[in-house]
Amino acid sequence: MRFMTSSDKPDRAADAPETTDAHTGVAALDWAAASADPQYRAAVVDLLGALAYGELAAFERLAEDAKLAPTLEDKAELAKMASAEFHHFERLRDRLAEIGEDPTSAMEPFVAAYDGFHKQTAPSDWLEGLVKAYVGDSIASDFYREVAARLDSDTRALVLAVLDDTGHGGFAVEKVRAAIEADPRVGGRLALWARRLMGEALSQSQRVVADRDALSTMLVGGVADGFDLAEVGKMFSRITEAHTKRMAALGLAA
Repeated sequence: MRFMTSSDKPDRAADAPETTDAHTGVAALDWAAASADPQYRAAVVDLLGALAYGELAAFERLAEDAKLAPTLEDKAELAKMASAEFHHFERLRDRLAEIGEDPTSAMEPFVAAYDGFHKQTAPSDWLEGLVKAYVGDSIASDFYREVAARLDSDTRALVLAVLDDTGHGGFAVEKVRAAIEADPRVGGRLALWARRLMGEALSQSQRVVADRDALSTMLVGGVADGFDLAEVGKMFSRITEAHTKRMAALGLAA
């Protein structure tokens, strides 16, 4: 999953907390100060490991999707996006090594969840692949942006940088809307597909968090400043709202 533009566009969660200028607690510290807490450090290693494998998986998936592209122009566009995802992976891998962590070991706990998601949601055609990348990746990006607001300044800057839009959002919207305009029946099928993706993405995310103690503590309070159970509920409400806006941008019913 890989969830990137200005907040007034539908592929970014509106009013996500990372836009807040005044940071407090851990979020007001840099990595050198924040990482003195071993639980916080463990949570960040988990987060960077999950993100890194997500970017690597996104690269692989986009390269595969390029094979389904109907034109050479579309194939080249997806190849360019795949390249951008790989560069994001390299930044995360290098950062893990820089802070003294083995990138492979950091990624390994998340391989099963990501691979399980992609196995359960293998697209049957080009349009399903576009919707999957746009919807599935954006849900993940929204989630990571929410978490980034509670990270130290150095880690937050890196996470937000690797969530930058690769151009897939606008590309997917243009192609899907054109397909629906040409054949309105396509819209119903893709709407059902997008709803399935939403459910699978959320369930996989919840499983990952539940399995990683440091990461779950970051979400519900403990190491992260300001995140309590009520906030987690609000966070998922914002993610769901952003998903509804993205569906509308695609011309699909949420």
